[in-house]
Amino acid sequence: MHPYFNHIQLGYLGFVPFLLCIAATLMLGSSESLVDVFSYYSMGILAFMAGTLWRAGEQPKSHAVFAVATVIPFPLLSFLSPTLILSYLAACFWVVLWTEKAMPKWQETHKDYKQMRFILTSVVFVSHLFMISQAIELTR
Repeated sequence: MHPYFNHIQLGYLGFVPFLLCIAATLMLGSSESLVDVFSYYSMGILAFMAGTLWRAGEQPKSHAVFAVATVIPFPLLSFLSPTLILSYLAACFWVVLWTEKAMPKWQETHKDYKQMRFILTSVVFVSHLFMISQAIELTR
């Protein structure tokens, strides 16, 4: 068992609330509350992911700033429509993955962890697209 085994398990478990929101939407129909819960959970996970990239002394200052730049606009998101919020969050998950891949430690990372990060980012992105469609449906 490699040292990233627990990280991989926790990564997949972290997707469960996203999945529950989607399942609830499919079973109960579109709801502003479900879109909001999904958005708030997404912000929390994105903030956590960006925070894990903040490794003082291990990267150039530009990478350190870029690692947390995705969460700086969070207070401004409250002024946007749910569709724009979800779109921003969906894109930021890719930005965080790209930033992680640009760090020197990425080369030392176990291949299973790298695969998990790509799979989860892809699935989280698609789940955001689904919730964007629900947010659009609610505006009709």
